[in-house]
Amino acid sequence: MPETVLLGHGPLARAQVVAVARGGATVAISETAEKNLGATRQHIEALAEATEPTYGVSTGFGALATRHIPTESRTALQRSLIRSHAAGAGPAVEPEVVRALMLLRLRTLTTGYTGVRPGTAAALAAMINAGIVPVVHEYGSLGCSGDLAPLAAVALALMGEGEVFDGTGQRVPAAAALQAAGIEPVVLAEKEGLALTNGTDGMLGMLVLAATDLNRLLDTADITAAMSVEALLGTDRAFAADLQALRPHPGQALSASRLFAALAGSEIVESHRGPDCTRVQDAYSLRCAPQVHGAARDTLTHAELVADRELVSAVDNPVVLSDGRVESNGNFHGAPVAYVLDFLAIPVADVASIAERRTDRMLDVARSHGLPAFLAGDPGVDSGHMIAQYTQAAVVSDLKRLAAPASVDSIPSSAMQEDHVSMGWSAARKLRKAVDGLTTVLAVELLTAARALDFRAPLKPSPVTGAVRDLLRTRVDGPGPDRHLAPEIAAAEELVASGAVLDAVKNTWELS
Repeated sequence: MPETVLLGHGPLARAQVVAVARGGATVAISETAEKNLGATRQHIEALAEATEPTYGVSTGFGALATRHIPTESRTALQRSLIRSHAAGAGPAVEPEVVRALMLLRLRTLTTGYTGVRPGTAAALAAMINAGIVPVVHEYGSLGCSGDLAPLAAVALALMGEGEVFDGTGQRVPAAAALQAAGIEPVVLAEKEGLALTNGTDGMLGMLVLAATDLNRLLDTADITAAMSVEALLGTDRAFAADLQALRPHPGQALSASRLFAALAGSEIVESHRGPDCTRVQDAYSLRCAPQVHGAARDTLTHAELVADRELVSAVDNPVVLSDGRVESNGNFHGAPVAYVLDFLAIPVADVASIAERRTDRMLDVARSHGLPAFLAGDPGVDSGHMIAQYTQAAVVSDLKRLAAPASVDSIPSSAMQEDHVSMGWSAARKLRKAVDGLTTVLAVELLTAARALDFRAPLKPSPVTGAVRDLLRTRVDGPGPDRHLAPEIAAAEELVASGAVLDAVKNTWELS
């Protein structure tokens, strides 16, 4: 059974976000959080009855913050806020992104700094647990004040309006899905519209999901690089610990140690280790793999640090402090998250780029040290992996474009009240595409390196690389006449994306 994530009981871990977003884990609100919600709400209700206006409670929003709203119009104000802000366009984003967004908004609500009623938080938790996923569109967030349009789409569904994907994945009216799940639509009260929409939850959720994927892909990149080094008759000596210690970056040391361990016991490596070998040093794409993969790891570590800080933050505007003050602030600005989302796109492109260079080297008869041209079964009659490398190169080119930062852009909005925005949602969306692209690039390197290792027979690869090659052979045949390659690339992608490649070597390759 999926775990239950308890909110308001302590810090939320990245793994818990993934468990709810992807694993179907349910959520619960702690008793402490319920008490905090009730106490904070009392402050809001007192301010709502006061004659002096308070922003977010008895006024308009954004550029209309100076207008006092009479009591009888405040329910309409909240409803109008959500309806007008649910202005997204484009295709629906992935359900896992929306579930992460919902969880993270609920986590902020349960901190007790937002002023929502306990029942509103409970209704959002019930939606998550029922598997109801509001339709959130691709475009609509500038990353300031948070992910407004995406979060408004969730709040709209909470009100029983708009469309959702129900627990079976069918796109249905929100009212019907709520009724089927036994959830009463929420009539929003003072402050709740802002509390449900002022957050960086979409971009943070996508950062957490991307970090999870990149940890797996960088481990896989070390494996596919080792296979390429081996297939190209490269040396493992450049990965020795004493050489790596001369430049003590932790990610580099880890990648080098894994490359070294992956090549241990290889008959192919041993076959050219003696004094008869005339090669002095390997090409950069082989020799410098730890430096590139390691720098990517260190960048990811920094991004995870930012994510962990965000996971203990209370992002809303205005916030309700413990003494009852309601204060405006700028914590909804997405810059901290946007910067690392953009930062990660750079090493993703570069890890893919160096993998493509290794792939191309295995296909070039002038540089592959005895492998057949394009690894073809009958060069000239067959083309082998020639066009698979074209596909890889096309993806790498796209990844370079995706590495251009979104966070250096800004476009004024809300009559110049919101005159500088983060574009963090856009940075997150392009990083998701980049992660998919890296998956494809590594899959093509896996296919090519495995075929190259087969051509080195009767010499045997190492236990680690051999296990990965054997796993691939359960889905893709070895060298032979040309076949339809697209399904083979897709099969390799699935092995990379699912983590099966790493599972195949978990007993023979140290991952810690």
